[in-house]
Amino acid sequence: MKGYVKKRGDRYYAVIYEGLDPVTGKERRRWHPAGTNRAEAEGLAAALAAKEERRIGAIRSLTFGAYLTSQWLPAKKLHLATSTYRGYERNVQRHILPVLGRIRIRRLRYQQIESLYDALLHPTEGRGLAPKTAYEIHLIIRGALADAQRRGLVTRNVALVARAPKQRALQRIEGISLTDEELRQLMRTAAGHRFFPLYWLTAQTGMRRNEILGLKWTDIDAKKKRLHLNRGLVAVGYEVHQTRGKTKTARRTIELDDTTLAVLAGWRAFQTAEFAAVGIDNDDEWVFTDGHGNTIHPHAVYEAFRRIVRNAGVPAMRSTICATPTAACSSRRASR
Repeated sequence: MKGYVKKRGDRYYAVIYEGLDPVTGKERRRWHPAGTNRAEAEGLAAALAAKEERRIGAIRSLTFGAYLTSQWLPAKKLHLATSTYRGYERNVQRHILPVLGRIRIRRLRYQQIESLYDALLHPTEGRGLAPKTAYEIHLIIRGALADAQRRGLVTRNVALVARAPKQRALQRIEGISLTDEELRQLMRTAAGHRFFPLYWLTAQTGMRRNEILGLKWTDIDAKKKRLHLNRGLVAVGYEVHQTRGKTKTARRTIELDDTTLAVLAGWRAFQTAEFAAVGIDNDDEWVFTDGHGNTIHPHAVYEAFRRIVRNAGVPAMRSTICATPTAACSSRRASR
């Protein structure tokens, strides 16, 4: 019986059975005040029981894919950085939904999850996913089912039983280091380019590209010769999004030498004159901007850097100068 009437004192209550608590395993019943008329209380109990039956029916028919796309991902979007959320969304759409999406969430078994991992790592055709990516998919499934259990949609998290993909120890790839002469040649080639101050700051501090682009003038303390990092700009698709540092490494203070401060001062004078000439106000205080006062797209910085590296005749690098430890970067001074 899903609903019934109980009397306490001179008042009636409609009592609705809501199944087992997913955490304690105990039966759950909710009491609803129903007044002093038994017939009205019975009517309320019947209506609430029917509503609960429809809710249970919806849960029973809910597929894992529908849960991921209509409930879990939208909830995650509120709390995750845009780039992280897009990664979750991509893994769900590409790898999880085609295999597990149509299975009812209450009928999902750990064997089916393990079969997915095996298919991702060892497909019948083509190359399999990297172990790290397969493990990230495992974390998505495990986290989604943990939330489903908390919401009462499932009674246990079967992903905890499934064997997780092993993360193989990845061989450390040493970055390409430039000699002092190669670095000087690179800076000579970049001299005169709009992004020269950006590349100089990168070479002297070892900052990442997204950190450089996320700098504001308020982050730089010329008197104390330091800058403070706490944000970045990343490209998701072709859209640029601002991120906040989540770790101590991402939020840090970096000391600046006199030459770097002079380069930045020269750039700020140029930027101020440029803005005045075209009537632009740099209200957001971004350090590095394009000719229209907008933030610079990370792809533009990367493509320009590739051309400068090629023209300089120095070893090619995957990202900007200090994404790998160059001669200048190895002597950078950072207090964390």
